[in-house]
Amino acid sequence: MRVVLLGPQRRPTLDSAVRSLGLPGPFATVTAGWREREPDDGELAALLGGSVVNLGLYRRGLDVAGRDPEWAAAEREVRRVLAAMQEVYLLRLDYALRAVYAVQRRSLGGAGVDVEAFEEAVAGVRQLDETHRRRVNGVRGEFYARFPPHERAVIAGHREEVAAGLRDSSALVVAGGHVGVLADVLHLFNVAAALPSSSGGSTVIAWSAGAMALTDRIVLFHDRAPQGPGQPEVYGSGLSLVRDVVLLPHAKARLLLDDGPRMAVLARRFGPARCVPLEAGTRIDVVDGAWPDGVRVIGAA
Repeated sequence: MRVVLLGPQRRPTLDSAVRSLGLPGPFATVTAGWREREPDDGELAALLGGSVVNLGLYRRGLDVAGRDPEWAAAEREVRRVLAAMQEVYLLRLDYALRAVYAVQRRSLGGAGVDVEAFEEAVAGVRQLDETHRRRVNGVRGEFYARFPPHERAVIAGHREEVAAGLRDSSALVVAGGHVGVLADVLHLFNVAAALPSSSGGSTVIAWSAGAMALTDRIVLFHDRAPQGPGQPEVYGSGLSLVRDVVLLPHAKARLLLDDGPRMAVLARRFGPARCVPLEAGTRIDVVDGAWPDGVRVIGAA
């Protein structure tokens, strides 16, 4: 499988990426992250040469909610539980990271005991992150076990149509938008399992939140929010087509990249996974899980 990760597309590079790969089309597209604007894909279709099959995952999700009220009620309860879990996690995370930064300031003086305390404080945050991710995935897994999607007639019908759209396409193209919506519908309609397998393998092209939704660890972040810097938070898992990486779209605009100590904490916290900025013009081809040399990452030093 080839996964092509692109930077934000305000100045599009998608068309040149497609040409370089020699992909003839048609292309299956996911614009669910745009939510109500999902059908407004004219510019995207033009970049892809007009040969586009929009999988309509957001519309399909609304259809499931409308036609399967039992599923919809259970899903609302899951969302309520997950929101409460995220709130408690963020409360604990804020205190834990404040302690990390405080100990880090002491450790910069080079005292051995403070350096050790810093590493232990970071390890505590790592454990908090991983426990939260495991619990979030557990809640979602339990929900799917109680209400198997493939046994729900409405969902099963949509899954068949999505699989057919993918089967007839030369690549899957995932746009940005709301990463939570993207992750939810990509899982619901079993997109990863429906990707066609052939001698050449599947090709997936994604950018911004669409790229984040392909990873095994989705991290929300914004150091420059109007209300002040927020703590990068683990949201959950995407499709896991790309592993051991934290993707950071719009890093220059959203991260305090000049704050070396803060970036060092970010890198140590999520290591050994790569923390990879995705800026305009970025292109990273991950082939069968292998990363190319020279990819820019945020370092722990």
